[in-house]
Amino acid sequence: HELTIGCAGGVDVTATGTYEMDVTPKGSVAYRLTLKGLTGGHSGMDIHKGRGNANKLINRVLLAAVKEFGLQFSIIDGGGLRNAIPRESFAEVVVTEPDSQNLLAFIKAEEQVLTNEYHSTDPNLTLSLEPVALPAQVASDAFSYRLLRCLSACPNGIYRMSPDIAGLVQTSNNLARVLVKDGNFSVLCLTRSAVDSEKMDLAKAIRNTFELCGANVEFAGSFPGWAPRPDAPIVKLMRELYTEKFKEEPLVNACHAGLECGIIGANYPGIQMISFGPNILGAHSPDEKVQVSSVHKFWGFLLETLKRIPPRPANAT
Repeated sequence: HELTIGCAGGVDVTATGTYEMDVTPKGSVAYRLTLKGLTGGHSGMDIHKGRGNANKLINRVLLAAVKEFGLQFSIIDGGGLRNAIPRESFAEVVVTEPDSQNLLAFIKAEEQVLTNEYHSTDPNLTLSLEPVALPAQVASDAFSYRLLRCLSACPNGIYRMSPDIAGLVQTSNNLARVLVKDGNFSVLCLTRSAVDSEKMDLAKAIRNTFELCGANVEFAGSFPGWAPRPDAPIVKLMRELYTEKFKEEPLVNACHAGLECGIIGANYPGIQMISFGPNILGAHSPDEKVQVSSVHKFWGFLLETLKRIPPRPANAT
């Protein structure tokens, strides 16, 4: 029931670097801290839904525990693909023996806080602590504190709503992947915007943030957005045809996802485009599915549209 006529562009932001490691203090105990059960979703289409980001939430817990107990970590591993809101993250952490029971109580309290905050969007959220073998080394205190603060400061979620289209996200960032292990770290973001200059401004702000902890930050894979043309003849044709066939108005909209139309439009200025298809739910998550019954509807609508597109003039260039 949707005819999409505009989309966001995007750019991959990657921060990498190395860090100092220290010998694990004697008399320490180690745990695996796991945050899981988040809903996740598409980092464009679902970014406005307020769902928890596993990388941001576990970082919040770690930063508080560093200040409270002098906690140290050997590994942080969260998220996956850039275009998916991260659902899980874990960290291997170390504290002194006397602080171990206090840490357990602290994690239980933090789980309750997060559960209360995200009970609507992420009802299956869990935060747990399990004993693991003591690692030989941990990240240095100086580096740990710098990195956790940079991750805390990194923008995530909606940056700006469209001032022109009600309810449409204009610019956002997804803190998609964090890996800290064996003296190397990497942070992957996907920054999206329908306005290219605003996209790059936010990407540069993220770069500035991670340069504060000594990271090398690179931009790659930039792709353009697709500006809506609601008065284009193809929009009028397909809107009227949809209403004729299905006895209701289609939803004509723009989206915050990245579509191939942005790249096509950049190479063929002035081309008329529509993005439409079967219903897909839970994109970029393990719950992704297509509504089979909608495929037949889409296919018939496509064939009828092709029949009604006026033939191109013989002398057209």
